[in-house]
Amino acid sequence: MKEVDYIVVGLGIAGVSFCERLMQSKKEFVVFDVPDTSATRVAGGIVNPLVLKRVTQAWNAVEFLSEAVPFYEQLNKRLKSDICVHIKISRIFNNVQEQNDWLVASDTSKLSAFLLPEITSNAHNGLIAPLGLGIMNKALQIDTKAFLETYRAFMEAHGKLVSKFFQYNTLKIDDENVHYGDIKSKYIVFSEGAAIIKNPYFQNTAIIPKKGEYITIKSVELQLDQVVKGPFFIIPLGGHLYKIGATFAHGDDTYATTEKGREQLISAVKKMISCPFEVVNQEAGMRPTVKDRRPIIGNISHKRIQFFNGLGTRGLLMAPLLSKMLFEYVEHGIPLLSEIDIKRFSSYQT
Repeated sequence: MKEVDYIVVGLGIAGVSFCERLMQSKKEFVVFDVPDTSATRVAGGIVNPLVLKRVTQAWNAVEFLSEAVPFYEQLNKRLKSDICVHIKISRIFNNVQEQNDWLVASDTSKLSAFLLPEITSNAHNGLIAPLGLGIMNKALQIDTKAFLETYRAFMEAHGKLVSKFFQYNTLKIDDENVHYGDIKSKYIVFSEGAAIIKNPYFQNTAIIPKKGEYITIKSVELQLDQVVKGPFFIIPLGGHLYKIGATFAHGDDTYATTEKGREQLISAVKKMISCPFEVVNQEAGMRPTVKDRRPIIGNISHKRIQFFNGLGTRGLLMAPLLSKMLFEYVEHGIPLLSEIDIKRFSSYQT
């Protein structure tokens, strides 16, 4: 019998961030994960505290970012990699009103630390931006695929990874522990992303999977060296490659890429760049979104079963602080914010 403090199921950004809390606190744990097309794995990897379309702060943005920056910097050191880098984001303006909105926002106390208070002329070959660009500071770019692969290897090297599908019907729970095969644990944390809808311990309709698609283009002439936000993000990958996305498909719960998504992204690229390009890859992931657009953290009715899910489009930004909140809730009984507590849904009240 192997005894641990936690079983973690799922190793997207939610699972990784919670495993990091366990590592830092010297807790014993094991994590079950099989690589798939999770939202984290295919994500663009931009950690951005602003809603650039409206030039406003995302929910709780400053608090999330202040935890995320040192978290990812520490992960770089732990993994001996450069999976995370500090970047600036250039936003394309479509009209004079958007320019004015940017300048007004850059003069506010909440946004002045993030936005340069000027309109920058476009000096990028092949980029269509006749009205100039707004420059945003304090963002991060993460190579999400390399990030997850490196972290899985790290977990495996430390004997903590079980690369198998979790079998729910094998799980047994009593007042003091959870039991899974020959593993006895104090708690189990399900951080499965959109796959949570198949979890029999999560019988609800709070999570709404939303597919997002990306394409990768190759353009030798573009020579763009920074992330650009237009209708979609243009994310330089090196080697003349750029990731474009992501779409937001309603009602499609398959992981298959679509011609509709491809054409939508190609159409957007043609509005942002004027030089030739070719599509070299297309991929899709499923975001775990929530009806009220807030994460779902905590337990429903049994304290031994915890959930860490619903991070949606800003999971990379939110996960570090949310993992801290969940850990302190489980270990020290510190109440969760009502906005993220899973019990806020009436069907969960006990």
